[in-house]
Amino acid sequence: MYTRRGCHLCSDMLQALEGLRDELGFQLVDIDIDADAALRSKYDTRVPVLADGDVEICYYFLEESRLRAHLQTAG
Repeated sequence: MYTRRGCHLCSDMLQALEGLRDELGFQLVDIDIDADAALRSKYDTRVPVLADGDVEICYYFLEESRLRAHLQTAG
């Protein structure tokens, strides 16, 4: 999950994901885009972004159906 400090949408998505982690069994890594110039340039104001590798699942708000579909197809 690509985030930045002070981002209320990032906090909201993180909280929603924490509520699903036990059920869906995924690992979550919080990456601060401001710690990397390339990530800051790529995502800038489009955070949070939930991604699995190069696949962007959703951004701004958690789309639970997209997350579930992604996890199902990813195996």
